[in-house]
Amino acid sequence: MSLIVRDATLEDAADILAIYNHAALNTTAVWSDGPADLASRRDWILARQQAGYPVLVAMRGCDVVGFASFGDFRPWPGYRHTVENSVYVGERHHRHGVGRSLMAALIERATALNKHAMIAGIEAANAASIGLHASLGFAEVGRMPEVGCKFGRWLDLVLMQKRLANGVRP
Repeated sequence: MSLIVRDATLEDAADILAIYNHAALNTTAVWSDGPADLASRRDWILARQQAGYPVLVAMRGCDVVGFASFGDFRPWPGYRHTVENSVYVGERHHRHGVGRSLMAALIERATALNKHAMIAGIEAANAASIGLHASLGFAEVGRMPEVGCKFGRWLDLVLMQKRLANGVRP
């Protein structure tokens, strides 16, 4: 069955929540100690969309199998051309091109919005996400040891960056 990437709607919030909460409760992809609720996911979708940023879902048939977005990297005006991405894939759909398709669409959207750089903050042991980003032209630009904690251990953060080919001038 083919994969379709499209803009998310509020009707996708429950599926996005399920994927997000699985990551939050079982992995170090989300540095949260508990699950989110449906209202917070709806608010997140609306906030991103109202800011002009995409929230995308990957569909296989009628099933949401992943989601992705980007938002401001940091809140100050000097960072206005830089965004930070988030991409999550349902557990049963890892290694089937879902993350790659979502990331390709995000990169295209960021370029269309005249963004100059995209950042990814990834837990250092997440080899799959680091590999995905590297395969799409992201380079490691920083490593921050023990800046987070989850599951009773310290977590290291890898920062990866991709410069977007859009000719934006400062």
